[in-house]
Parts: sequence; structure tokens; C-alpha cells
Amino acid sequence: MTTWQCLSTNIERNGTLRRRQSLPDTRRHGRAHKLPIFVVQKHEASRLHYDFRLEVDGVLVSWAVPKGPSMATSERRLAIRTEDHPIEYAGFEGIIPEGHYGAGVVMVWDTGTYRVDGEGSAARQLSDGELKFTLNGQKLHGAFVLVRASGQRWFLIKRRDEYAMPSYTINGDARSAKTGRTMEQIEAGASAPVASKRNARRRVR
Repeated sequence: MTTWQCLSTNIERNGTLRRRQSLPDTRRHGRAHKLPIFVVQKHEASRLHYDFRLEVDGVLVSWAVPKGPSMATSERRLAIRTEDHPIEYAGFEGIIPEGHYGAGVVMVWDTGTYRVDGEGSAARQLSDGELKFTLNGQKLHGAFVLVRASGQRWFLIKRRDEYAMPSYTINGDARSAKTGRTMEQIEAGASAPVASKRNARRRVR
């Protein structure tokens, strides 16, 4: 069974993953002291977009960001709330087969941890319609906020800090944070560059 088939089975088995937030999260036992993760997956499906995901209460709460996140404080990036995903999906990089929802190429564009800012948990702030947080990724750094506009429409905005970049362009780094591959190399099934494999082993240690 391929990585995608395993993940797809997990998603289908659990149905609406939000139901799991009320259950004990045994997978996180022993790592409660660690910061929650985030991942940004570049996704070439029917249209190119970026899936922005935050670990909240044992699942990846997710938004589709058509233009991708920005490090410029002047940019308000539309973010459409989508279905939650299992934590295991954070590491998925590869091809979603035809016939499956979201079929296309997926890259782990950025990944790291985040810290909730302000009062209340991430879940509480999301419920209130505004989540402030600080990212510590390989590409994205510093303070951000997600603000609900209406329904499933949110805005992802960079807050002012020393990491803000007024002239930022997301096309400046087109390689995977996980493997160093481009979208074309992922689609072709090319192996990760040797240097990226070494870096990945260092991160595991």
C-alpha cells in the first residue's frame, strides 16, 4: 500500500476529523511539552494553491490559500477553511492519484512548529474568529494572524515584527523543505538530492 493509500484510508475511516477533538489524544502522550507543528503543502490540483495546516487538538486544522502565505504585512491572503486532516498527513509529499479528492502533486513547502500568542488556546481563538500565533519554520518565521471574514473565508496576515519582508515573493523558494525537490521532480518521482537527505537525517536526530 502506498503512502497516499494509507493516509487516504485513515481519512476515510475517521470521517469528519473534528469529531476526534473530543476524544483523548493518545498519539501525543509523552510529548505534551513540545510545541505543536505546522505545515504548508504546495498543491498542484485543479488549481495551484498552498494548504496551510496547524496542529490543534490532535488534528491538522487546514486552510487552502490560493496565493500562498506572505511575509509582507501589507498582504491579506485569502484562506478558505477546509476539512481537518490527521497529523500523519503533515509529512506527505508525492502524488494524490486521479479519482481521489485533490488529485495532483503535493510538496512539503514549509514545516516547523508554532506558538499560540495572546489569551486562550488555539481552538478557543479559532472559535472566536481570530487566531494569533508565531511560526518557527524553515521559510516562514514570526508573528501571523488568521482572521475569519465570513463562513469558511479567512485571511492569513503577517503581523509586524523583525521578520516582516515588504518585498516578499513566494516564488523565491520553489523547493521542498523536506526533500529539496521541485514540483516537477516530485511529479517525475525523482529522488531527493543527497544534501537534502543528509539534512533530513540531522533533523530526525
